[in-house]
Amino acid sequence: FLITTIPITHLLSLLLSLMQLRKACTLFNMHRAQCVIKAASSAGNRFACRPGDIRYFAKMVDIAGLKVDENLISVVEKDIAPGTGIEPSKFWASFAEAVKEFGPRTKQLLEKRDVIQSKIDVWHQERRGKPLDMVEYKAFLQSIGYLVPEGPSFAVTTANVDPEIATVAGPQLVCPIDNARFILNAANARWGSLLDALYGTDVIDEADGAAKGSSYNPVRGAKVFAMVHKVLSDTFPLTAGDYGGAAAFELRDGRLAVVPKAGGPAAGLRSPEQFVGYTAAPDGSLTSVLLRNRGLHVEIQIDRNSAVGKGHAAGVKDVVLESALTAIADCEDSVAAVDGQDKAACYRSWAGLMRGTLTADILKAGRPVARGLNPDRVWASPAGPGAPPVVLPGRAVLLVRNVGIHLYTDAVTTADGAPIPEHILDAFLTSFGSLLDFRPAPGAARTRNSRSGSSYIVRPKMHGPEEVAMACDLFASVEKALAMPPLTIKMGIMDEERRMSVNLKEALRVSASRVAFINTGFLDRTGDEIHTSMEAGPFPTKADLRKQIWLKAYEDNNVDVGLSCGLAPGHGQIGKGMWAAPDSMKQMLLEKIGHPMSGASTAWVPSPTAATLHALHYHAVDVNARQQALKGRAPARVEDILTVPAAPAGSPPPADAAAIRKELDSCAQGILGYVVRWVGQGVGCSKVPDADDVPLMEDRATCRISSQLLANWLRHGVVTEPEVLEAFHRMAAVVDRQNAGDPRYGPMAPSFTSIEFRAALDLVLAGRAAANGYTEFGLVAKRREFKAGPRPKL
Repeated sequence: FLITTIPITHLLSLLLSLMQLRKACTLFNMHRAQCVIKAASSAGNRFACRPGDIRYFAKMVDIAGLKVDENLISVVEKDIAPGTGIEPSKFWASFAEAVKEFGPRTKQLLEKRDVIQSKIDVWHQERRGKPLDMVEYKAFLQSIGYLVPEGPSFAVTTANVDPEIATVAGPQLVCPIDNARFILNAANARWGSLLDALYGTDVIDEADGAAKGSSYNPVRGAKVFAMVHKVLSDTFPLTAGDYGGAAAFELRDGRLAVVPKAGGPAAGLRSPEQFVGYTAAPDGSLTSVLLRNRGLHVEIQIDRNSAVGKGHAAGVKDVVLESALTAIADCEDSVAAVDGQDKAACYRSWAGLMRGTLTADILKAGRPVARGLNPDRVWASPAGPGAPPVVLPGRAVLLVRNVGIHLYTDAVTTADGAPIPEHILDAFLTSFGSLLDFRPAPGAARTRNSRSGSSYIVRPKMHGPEEVAMACDLFASVEKALAMPPLTIKMGIMDEERRMSVNLKEALRVSASRVAFINTGFLDRTGDEIHTSMEAGPFPTKADLRKQIWLKAYEDNNVDVGLSCGLAPGHGQIGKGMWAAPDSMKQMLLEKIGHPMSGASTAWVPSPTAATLHALHYHAVDVNARQQALKGRAPARVEDILTVPAAPAGSPPPADAAAIRKELDSCAQGILGYVVRWVGQGVGCSKVPDADDVPLMEDRATCRISSQLLANWLRHGVVTEPEVLEAFHRMAAVVDRQNAGDPRYGPMAPSFTSIEFRAALDLVLAGRAAANGYTEFGLVAKRREFKAGPRPKL
C-alpha cells in the first residue's frame, strides 16, 4: 500500500539516504577498529598480542562466564561435538575453568621470561667490550633461574605410541592446517611415486636429450629407471644379478622370483623375509610386489600395458615408497590465524581430518574432483591363501602443532573483555577434534589416525621445564574435560629456544610419561640465540652463525638427551629441521642423509616429493644402529651450547662492507617477501624467491632470524637506520617484480606506505623490544589492520 501511494522520487531519496547511512556506519566501524589496533600495537605489551577489536562482523556469545566468537561456537556445535557424546555447553564450562587456572599461570611464566631477559641484558651491558667468562656466565645463569640443576638419570615411559613415531624412522611433513588441499596432500603423502619424484626434479639431469618436456620422455625415463634399479638392488639385493636385468616377477612357493632377461634360473631375494605382500591378476600374474626394509615398505607396481610399463622389460610401471610416516598439521608458524574466523577454520579442518570427511576440490583433466583421505592399502600375504591380508595405512600419522604460550587471543575473552592465552584454546579445541578419531560416527568409513589410541600435540617455543610442566597439567585438564583416558594426549617438544636447549633433560623428566617427540628447530633457535644475547655484541652473518660451536653442540645435545632418557627407540621420535630449498632435491639427496646419520629418527621436508626422496636415506641408514653407536659418545657440553656467537660490544663489524651490504639486502628481501604474503594474503608459509630468485621455504622462524640479526646490527652500529630503510626500499622493488604475476598482490614501491611494507620494516626497527624476538606480535596487528580495510577519510 505504502509503495503504491508514495511518489517514486521520495522512495529513491529514502533509499539513497539509507545507503549513505550504512556506508557511514561501516566506515566508522573500520576507523574505530584501526584506531584500537594502532593503540594496542604501539603499547608494546605482550598481552596485547591479539590487538584491536575488529568484531563488527563477528558476534560474541556469552557462555560459561566467557565471551566467545560466534565462529568458534559454530565450529564446536556443528563440526566437532556431534558424535563425541559431549555437549557443547559442558565443553565450554570445562574450558572456562581451565582459563581460570592456566590463564594466571601463563602470565606468571611470561613475566618470568621478561625478567630473565632483562637481567641478561643488564649483565651484558655491564660487561660491555669484555670477552665472555664462561665460569662467571654459567654461574650467573644459574643464579637467575635460567639454567636449572640437572637431576639423576631417569627413563621416559610414554606408552601407546604409534610405531610410526616410536620405532620406525622416516620423513615428516609440516603443513598449514587451514589449507585443505595442502593438508590432505600431506596426509596422503604416506606413499609416493619414486619415478615421479626423480623424473620431475633436478635429481635427474636434462642432458643428452633427457629434458622433462610436456609429455613422457623415454630418454629421461631410462635415466630414472637406472637410478631406481640401483636403489632396489642396494636395498633388496638379489641372490644373482640386479633389477635392471629383470624380465619378470613371479610368485613361487611363497617366495619372490626374479626372472632374468638373459635366461637361466630365477634369482630370489638375498633376505627372503623382505618380501611381505603382493597383488595378482586373475591369471595369477603379479601386479605388485611389496617389500620391506627397516620397517619401511616399497611397492613395485607392474602393468605391461601402461605407458611406462610397456617400455620396461619386466613391465614395471612405478615403484612406490612409503614416504611421510608422520605429518604435522600446523596451527602455528605456517598459518596466519589472527581472529576467531581464522581459528575456526583451523579447528574445522582438524575435525575433518579426524572424522575422515575433509575434502578439497582439485582440477583433473580440467574438471573439479573432490580429494579426500586415502584408504588403507591391502595386499595378499605370501604365506598362502589362509593367511590374513597385509593391511598398511594409506595416510601419515598426524600430529597437530598448537601455538606457543606467548600469544593471546580475543576470539575468546573473559567477561570483562580481556583476551585469553591462545594455547589454552588450541589445546582444548584440537583435542576435542581428536575425539573424533576415537569415537567414529556409526557406519562411517574408518580412516583411523592413531591405531594406538593416542593424540599428538606439538608444543612450540617453550622455555624450559616449568613451561613443559604447565603443558602437562593443561593436557591432564583437557583429558578430564573430554573424558579421555589419562595420558591419551602425547606431547611433542620443540627444542627451539635457548633456555629449552640447556634444560632439555629436565624438560623430559617432567613430561616423562607424555613426551613422544623432540625436535631441533635451528631456525627459531638461531633467532632466540640472537635475541637472548642482543646486548653482548654484534653477531656474524647468518652463514657464519651456522659455523659456530653452539649450533653443533645444540644439535648433538638433542640426540644425546633423547637417547640417554630412552625416548628413542620405543617411546618417541628424535627429529631434525627443515630442508628449506624445495626445488633443490639433488642437493637434498646429498646433504639430508646427515639427519639419520646424526641419530635422528625423523626430519622435516617441504613437500610430498621431498618426503619420497628423503625416504631413501632411511633405507640407506640403519637409524637404530646409529642410535646405539651414538650412546657411547661423550655428551654435548652445556658450556658449548652457551657459547655466545657474538663479538664483544664495540668490536669492528663482523664482515667487510660488501658482505654487510649483501647480508642486509638478503635479510630485507626475505622479510619483505614473506611478510607481504602473510599480511596481505594471510599466507603463513610459502615458497619465496630470495634476492637471487632461488625459491626458499619461508615461515616465521626464518623471518625471526633476519629481523633479529638486523636489529642486533642496528643496536651495535654495524648498520644505520637510514641504511636499513634504503635497503628495504630497493628490495621492495625486487619483491614487487617477483610477485608481478600474482593478481592478488599489491605493490609496495614506490610509495612504501602499504601496511605490508610497514609491517616488514617494523619487525627490524622494533625487533630489539619484541618479547624474545618473536615476529607474531607485529604480524598479527598488521594482518588485522589489513583485514579491516583501508582507513577511511571521514
